[in-house]
Formats: sequence, C-alpha cells, structure tokens
Amino acid sequence: MRARLSSLCGGVPGARWVEPDNLHLTLRFIGEIEEPLIEDIVFALRAIRMEAFPLTLSSVGHFERRGRVRQIWAGIMPSPQLMDLQRRVESAILRAGIRSESRRFTPHVTLARLKDVKIEAVGAWLHANGPFRGFPITVAGFTLFASYLGGGGPVYQPIEDFALADPV
Repeated sequence: MRARLSSLCGGVPGARWVEPDNLHLTLRFIGEIEEPLIEDIVFALRAIRMEAFPLTLSSVGHFERRGRVRQIWAGIMPSPQLMDLQRRVESAILRAGIRSESRRFTPHVTLARLKDVKIEAVGAWLHANGPFRGFPITVAGFTLFASYLGGGGPVYQPIEDFALADPV
C-alpha cells in the first residue's frame, strides 16, 4: 500500500511529500510529554484487546485553513472497527493521565504538507487522483511512536508495538 500511496506523491508545486516509510495513520497525537509518562501510556495501551480488521484507503482530499491548503491526504473508507480502536486508544491515553484531544478524529494518511498554497494550485491534482482506491489491508496492530522534527521532516522512532488478536 505504501508503494500505491507513493505513486500519488508528486505534481503539486510547493508540496513536501511524505517519505514512503513515514506514511501512517495517526490514531491519537499525544504531543510533548515528560519521560515518566511514556511507561504509563505503554501500560494503558497494552490493555487494549480487539481483533485484527480490514481497512481500505479510498479517495484523496485536503485540509485547509483560511483558503490555504495545509495537507493533502488519502482517506479511509468508513470502518466501525477503526473507530472502535481509536476510541480505545483515546481512553487508554486518558487513563495514563494525558488530556483529551480537542480535535475530532478524522482518519487519513497524510501524503504532503504545504505552506501558503492556494486551493487552485492543488485542484487539478485532487481531481486527477480523487478516484483513488486502495486494496483492503489487515490492521493487525498499532505502534506508539516518538517523533522528532528534523531538517528533512519528522523522524519517527517506534517505542512499542501492540498486536491485535487474530480474527476468530
């Protein structure tokens, strides 16, 4: 799927395309935290129990602010299981002592970040790639990452993987 998504990445002036190895779906952004809280978060996330499930990426879109495109993304077909997993992750994060997320969860995979780009500059790309549809993939687990901003974009360091159970 990363190869399919990467094939979409190009053709928008001023876009900073996400490296294929960095493509991901964020269930919950935690932000900066003190080191001791990481153990509490890991402990809370280990308690999540649910079965693996299928997920399909479908369509592309954008987030904008004040008429300027900030991100180009690939969307996710509606998935009750994904929404359930996200609620469980959010609940675990709250139990670990982290404040609730103020933004509504909008499942997507960021393909590019942009600065000060008008919607007209990405309109043709959105139109050409709008029909994108990935093949179903199995969500067999999730990972807690630390991210560090660097000159070449964010660097993601896995902290711990959490497996979902095989479907019965």
